Amino acid sequence: MSHYAIGVDLGGTKTLTALVDGRGEVVARVRVATPTTGPDGVIEAIVASVAELSTRSGVAPRSALGVGVGAPGPLDPDSGVVFEPPNLPGWRDVPLAALMAERLGVPTFVENDANAAAMGERWVGAGRGVDDLVYLTVSTGIGGGLILGGCLYRGASGTAGEVGHMVIARGGPLCGCGRAGCLEALASGTAIAREARLAVESGRPTVLSQVPPEAITAETVARAAEGGDPLAREIFAGAAAALGTGITNLVNLLNPALVIIGGGVSRAGELLFAPVRRIVEAEAFERPGAAVRVVPAALGDDVGVIGAAAVVYERVRP
Repeated sequence: MSHYAIGVDLGGTKTLTALVDGRGEVVARVRVATPTTGPDGVIEAIVASVAELSTRSGVAPRSALGVGVGAPGPLDPDSGVVFEPPNLPGWRDVPLAALMAERLGVPTFVENDANAAAMGERWVGAGRGVDDLVYLTVSTGIGGGLILGGCLYRGASGTAGEVGHMVIARGGPLCGCGRAGCLEALASGTAIAREARLAVESGRPTVLSQVPPEAITAETVARAAEGGDPLAREIFAGAAAALGTGITNLVNLLNPALVIIGGGVSRAGELLFAPVRRIVEAEAFERPGAAVRVVPAALGDDVGVIGAAAVVYERVRP
């Protein structure tokens, strides 16, 4: 008999729902814009997506082992309560797992989205079979998940893995968390775009001056850097240096065998990975530095739903 799990990647702007089999393969997927009307609207959208999955795949929702939801924190994975995520307006202490289980009639589990992604990459992605790894998603922000000794590490209060809020440059740019100089404020897609806009506004020569300021993104900067624009290369190098320093700290602290980088900024490829690897090689302690590899994520846009399904397969043994 085939086993299936339903994985939900709940984001601030889009929600991806997928049926995932026991080999980690996506059978069917549905992508919708995340409603901004609060928890009830989001739950309705997920329920509708699950119904659409059933129509496309012929698999009834109640025959699935369960539903896993990768959601932005803060949240409690044991109770399935999502507290007050900054990018989900109107959410406060929402018992998401209980509400979803009631609507769908199957066990539902909630996990931090970066933790779920780390589990997915270890299950069938770049970290397959690796017991000690760090997963980073470098996108609008920077999040992380830790697999240590073969197990997801959540910490004493469930908040471990907030790698984006390591302070890399005290007194540096203000971060969305309210502190200054966090890794996220220096190396995220948002940070890269911010630095490019500031440079254009200051009149520095660059091809980016031909782009409307509101249209400048990390992807825009990466393309300009790949085309040889000196300013764009400088900005990307600065972000890569900050990321390399943050990863060096993690390597020295945790001694992982693997650091996996995913998220939109990772699509810049060697423009990002080459300087990051050089910094880790030069600055990490000899033994942990020799033991670690820094690699791109393998699951692409499906990492969230595959990771959410991995949560189900971990909690419910078929």
